[in-house]
Amino acid sequence: MSGTIYVINPNSTERVTREIEAAIAPLRMVGGPPITCLTLAEGPPGIQSQRDADGLIPALLKRAAGLEDGAAAFVVACFSDPGMHALREQSERPVLGIAEAGVLTALTLGPRFGIIAMLQNSIPRHLRYLGAMGVMGRFAGDLPVNLTIAEMADDALTLGRMVGVGRTLRDTHHADVLVMGCAGMARFREPLERELGIPVVEPTQAAVTMGIGRVQLGWGGRPLRKD
Repeated sequence: MSGTIYVINPNSTERVTREIEAAIAPLRMVGGPPITCLTLAEGPPGIQSQRDADGLIPALLKRAAGLEDGAAAFVVACFSDPGMHALREQSERPVLGIAEAGVLTALTLGPRFGIIAMLQNSIPRHLRYLGAMGVMGRFAGDLPVNLTIAEMADDALTLGRMVGVGRTLRDTHHADVLVMGCAGMARFREPLERELGIPVVEPTQAAVTMGIGRVQLGWGGRPLRKD
């Protein structure tokens, strides 16, 4: 399958897209598919509620439709996976959501996973999704750093909050692996992992890794049918 893996940041904050670019840089390789990161200009500055997540879906589908012919796969780079299922219906290409991919990757790294959320009101949305995925039996906990996308521009503040939340998930909730619950946290994976001593999954990296595998193996977006 030829074409580009399009990683779409569904919020309109260009800084987040630059951080995604840096996070997936190690996954660009000779002989691999091109990877392009895009910002959905029509999206909200940060996706902080179910209303934010639902409201951007028409714009996301429109943007992806315009990219379809040159696409090898799509990655929806928001931990709510907004529009992922609708885009899977629309597109002939593989569609990966970073929450789904991040959690599935975590399940291969340890018995129990925890999530570092952006805000307290993110957690009910995460819990609904985890329940639908059927993974609650291996779920340790989901705790927020309580910072907006704008506030997470402060590296020292954000990393300090993430380390504190990560320690609680590890020591009190007995998480063996952590998933970062926002694409805007991407730059903190390595220092967080060093500080906590357990695996930390950056979910956009997880989704792009799966996308590369799908493209290289020729697995398309929709299941093969035998009529």
